[in-house]
Parts: sequence; C-alpha cells; structure tokens
Amino acid sequence: MTASRFGGLEVIAREPTEAARPTPLLFVHGAYAAAWCWEEHFLDFFAAAGYPSYAVSLSGHGTSRGRDRLDSFGIDHYVDDLREVAAALQAAPVLVGHSMGGMVAQKYLEQASGAGLVLMCSVPPQGLWAAAMGMAFQRPGLMRDLNRLLGGGQVALETLREAMFAQTVAQEDLARWYRRMQPESHRAIWDMTLFNLPRLGRMELPPLLVLGAAHDHLIPASQVEMTARSYGVTAEIFPDMGHGLMLERDWRKVAARIRDWLGTHDL
Repeated sequence: MTASRFGGLEVIAREPTEAARPTPLLFVHGAYAAAWCWEEHFLDFFAAAGYPSYAVSLSGHGTSRGRDRLDSFGIDHYVDDLREVAAALQAAPVLVGHSMGGMVAQKYLEQASGAGLVLMCSVPPQGLWAAAMGMAFQRPGLMRDLNRLLGGGQVALETLREAMFAQTVAQEDLARWYRRMQPESHRAIWDMTLFNLPRLGRMELPPLLVLGAAHDHLIPASQVEMTARSYGVTAEIFPDMGHGLMLERDWRKVAARIRDWLGTHDL
C-alpha cells in the first residue's frame, strides 16, 4: 500500500500483523530505481519479523513529486526527503540504504540521528570516483550503457543483468524490473562523485552494518571494505552475489543477516 500521510513522497509501507517492534525500518533505494525494489521481498520479510517497514521513493523517483524536474534534485534534497518521512514515523528509524541510498543515509546522519544504519553495496564516503574509474577501464560497455540510462536513453536488457545480478534471474522478472527503471539526477551523481561527500566528523554514528557483494560491478567489494574501515567496522561480503542484493535469488540470506543484526542490537 502507499501511505498518503507522507505528502508528495511515495512511501510503500508494510505493518506487522502481530505485536510490532518499537523501531521502524526506513529503506532507501539506489540510483535508477524507486521504492518498488524493496517491495519485491524485503518489506514483507521484515514486517513478518515484527518491524514496521517503509520504503521511500526519493524526489523525482517512482510516483514521488518532481519527476518532471529530476535533474534539479541533489543529495541534500534526498536527505530532506528522509527527514520528512522519519519525522512522521513513530520513532527514529533504522536506515537501510542501497547504493546511492547508502550515500543519502550517510549524509542524513550529519543532521539527524538514527537508531541504526545498514549500508548495502553503498557508495563509500570517499565518493564514486574510484568505482567509476574502475568500471571505465574494466567494463567500458557497462559504463557507456549506464550513462545512456542516466540521460533517459534505452539500453539492452542484458545491461540490467550485468549491473545487478550474479545469480540466475528469471527473464520475466528482469524485464519487469527493467520497465520500472528510470533516469537519475545528474546533479545527484556529481554530488556523490565529488561535490557533496559525507563529513564524518559531523555524523552521529549509530550501530552500523556494512554489506557488499563479491561480484558487484558497480560498487566493488574493495569499495565496500573501504567504507567499513572509514567507520571502524568490518564489512561482510556475500559470495556469489551481485549489486542487487535485495533482488538476487539468495536475497533471504541478506535479509536474515540484517534481521539477526537488528536483534543483536535490540533494535
């Protein structure tokens, strides 16, 4: 269902059917996507585990406000989106950010507190530059296609498979997800690359879990490990998985690890 109380932002919500835990979860999508990527598996999984679960489509994404002016939005606008949604929740949420969403969640913590933070294949606090340069040299075709998608162009279905998946994915699922992909804000991409990176000294860091994938071509495991070192924790890398951890065939392994981590911290 879509929760209308979040005004101009699309928020897909799943409430527990039994006694709810006190800490809500707020899921933040990556570039080219929207809240739908969490609706496939994660929202129902965590609601069944007792967590009020919410996935936001950032401004210009999904059916949220501003789709017609996507390039006007930068990372700070996305942070404002999180602040708006978090203010309407029953308690400070655990933020679960994937890729670009992980960068947004890091920037959010410069201004506000969270109960916890889960970074999944996240853009590191050092930005996108190293990952982009690595892709340009190692997978130039993928880099070219992502730039085409950035500007609203069409790319081959296999581009999505290469970018997101290391495991087998059904062709009909791949095609369905491809239809829901969208352009991304050039401004946000540049913010994540050079111009608006996290300032660690300003962050109030809650319990943190850093997850990555061994076969991630967008944010390689080495970049995920760099993120973890920056925050003084150890990264956990899932073997035989790609960038789209929440959509891969073994998504349950990722969800279960997050659930167990939440329990460890009484969240």
